[in-house]
Amino acid sequence: MSQNIIIIGGGIIGLSCAYELRMRGFNVTVLEARRCGGQASGAAAGMLAPFSENTEGPDAFFRLCQFSLLLYPEWQEQIRSISGVHFEYANTGSLHIAYHAADLLSLEGRRLWQRQYGSSGEIVSGAELFRMEPALSRDVLAALYTPEESHIYAPDFIRALEQACRISGVLIKEELGSIRLVEWDRHIAVSAADSTVFYGDRLVASTGAWAQELSEQLGLPIPVYPIRGQICAYRTETQPPVKHMVFFNQGYLVAKANGTMVCGASEDVAGYDTSVTERGIERLRNWNNKVLPFLEGQLPFHSWAGLRPATQDGYPLIGPVEGAERVLMAAGHYRNGILLSPVTAKLIADFIENRCVPSEVREMFSPSRFANAWI
Repeated sequence: MSQNIIIIGGGIIGLSCAYELRMRGFNVTVLEARRCGGQASGAAAGMLAPFSENTEGPDAFFRLCQFSLLLYPEWQEQIRSISGVHFEYANTGSLHIAYHAADLLSLEGRRLWQRQYGSSGEIVSGAELFRMEPALSRDVLAALYTPEESHIYAPDFIRALEQACRISGVLIKEELGSIRLVEWDRHIAVSAADSTVFYGDRLVASTGAWAQELSEQLGLPIPVYPIRGQICAYRTETQPPVKHMVFFNQGYLVAKANGTMVCGASEDVAGYDTSVTERGIERLRNWNNKVLPFLEGQLPFHSWAGLRPATQDGYPLIGPVEGAERVLMAAGHYRNGILLSPVTAKLIADFIENRCVPSEVREMFSPSRFANAWI
């Protein structure tokens, strides 16, 4: 008899887990307090860039990100095929730029270790760099070019993933207001704001920046905190096309197929406030025209903010909760939720099916790794 899985949270991680579990034959119900994809997922720039996001070295987190990137071509094609919803998925590659000779050694160091992990990256400069990306400022000295990196248009992809879940038989309940876990020992019972109770055999908590609300109920520290990320977009239909994702030490620029340029992200600690501030957007405007001069004097036509779920140590919470064997967590992905969605879904399904999960994954991303903080 198939297990009934309840997933709290209808963002990219919750929907991905729901889709993967349904594909493996489980009965799945997604409970969402608001609307699916309405928080950090729908606000994301959609970068699939583990080499650009992880600059220090090949730790377990980088390897998790890289593996998820390798899953993406087949993953997104499945979602597209089942949902029938079109979304942009572009293998543009990326350029991580440098302005000074002193930065070249760092770029070369990254190129060397990343080549050992599947990157065919190379340092490009001068005429070759500006042939690849003519719109770049001529003040840019060189860039680390990583062909393997891609991006996806997050709002459309979330819609496609939600539709794929529904078509495949996932039950999705939205606008539930407050959602509370009331029983997790003998079975799972979750109560909505209108007192409706949903029952299941296992629970997957994918509530993003709100994950720490389970701390008191489970008697376990869950140090997930909201970090506000502010993003803006420009209209670029009449400007030179930008072919690659462009990373700089202050942010990123990603050209989308709909003729817009996404610039992000200005980060600050503002609790659960998702309002856009003049100061936050000004931080982006202060540097982006120095990367792409055609942005000089332009005003963004759209600005928005999302809450990124950051953990105390920077790593996500993936797997079962110690002492509450029916409860698993898939939260705290910070700025890599879109990238890590397929690998997180695979791992959660593997845990539920008692399949082999690498020991470094069990240890580094365990939701119970902060337990000693309350002792």
